[in-house]
Amino acid sequence: MELYDVMRTTFAARQFTADEVSDETLHRILDNARFAPSGGNRQGWRVIVVREQEKREQLVPLLEPVIRKYRAQVAAGENPFNTVVPTQVTEVDISNTELPAGYSDPYLKSPVLLLIFVDLSVVASMDSALQRVGVVSGASIYPFAWNLLLAARNEGLGGTLTTFAAVQEPAMRELFDVPDKYALAAVLPIGKPVKQLTKLRRNPVSHFTTIDSFDGEPFG
Repeated sequence: MELYDVMRTTFAARQFTADEVSDETLHRILDNARFAPSGGNRQGWRVIVVREQEKREQLVPLLEPVIRKYRAQVAAGENPFNTVVPTQVTEVDISNTELPAGYSDPYLKSPVLLLIFVDLSVVASMDSALQRVGVVSGASIYPFAWNLLLAARNEGLGGTLTTFAAVQEPAMRELFDVPDKYALAAVLPIGKPVKQLTKLRRNPVSHFTTIDSFDGEPFG
C-alpha cells in the first residue's frame, strides 16, 4: 500500500478472524517497526509476544476493574482517567457498571498479542520536573507502537493500541517476569480484522493548527 493510504486507513481493529499470523509475517512487522525514532536512538522498547492462553486468561481479570472505571466515567460524561478534571464517579458507580459483551475478546482471541514495554533507564523524561503528568517519555515508545500498527495494516492485518493494562503495571510485570525499570506502554492485539474500514473520521487540519500563537488564525 502507498504510505498515505496506510496512514489514512489504519483503524482500531478489535475483532479478528481465526486466520493465524505467521511468525514470518510478525517478524516482518517487527523488523520494519524497529526503524521508529527514539530519544538518542536508544531504542528502549521491549516486546513480549504472548502465545500462552493461560497467560492471556490471567491478564483479563487485571483489566476488568480498569474497564469498569473507564466505562463508569464515560457514562458520567467524563474523560476517563483524566488528570486535569477530578472524577466525580464513586466506587459504587464503578461496581454497578457492567462490562460490555466481548470486552475480553481482543486479549483472548486475537491471533497475536503484543506487550510493549519501554526501558525507563534510557528515556529522557524532559518534563519530569513539571507539576503535571509526564508525557514526553512516550516520544521514545509510541512511534514504535504506531509503526507496528502501520506495518500490520500494510500486511492486510489490523490491531489497536490499548493502555488499560498500564493501570495494573506492577501485576503485569509480575505476571510476565519484567524488571522494575520497564514501564508498560501498550498492549496490541493483532490479527486479520473481521471488517476492513477504509474511511476514518478525523478533524480537519484547521481544527487543530493555528499560526503564530495558540489562539492565532487557523492554518488551512
